[in-house]
Amino acid sequence: MLRLAVDENFNNDIVRGLLRRKPELDIVRIQDIGLSGADDSTVLKWAARENRVLLTHDVTTITRYAYERVQAGQQMPGVFEVTRAVSIGRAIEDILLLVECSFDGEWEGQIRYLPL
Repeated sequence: MLRLAVDENFNNDIVRGLLRRKPELDIVRIQDIGLSGADDSTVLKWAARENRVLLTHDVTTITRYAYERVQAGQQMPGVFEVTRAVSIGRAIEDILLLVECSFDGEWEGQIRYLPL
């Protein structure tokens, strides 16, 4: 099962919905590990070290830093960018589909945009 990290601006209603549907989901919020206010490159570095795919709504800057890591040959376990325009239910369904149907390492170096 994929291990997930959630950046601090991610919708917590989605996180709660994910955990209600799949309580065993391995998901960590950045603010819960002491990285509140950390810049995007620091968050991505931590996610890489912990081998966690990052969930974010930040399509502005995370993408650039993620691709910079890939171009530099650094680990980048993946980013799922979830548009804020998608309904909470749809976001939960799409994330759970990816979690349940993906292999470890499958999203290395990739960015996926949700909804699917």
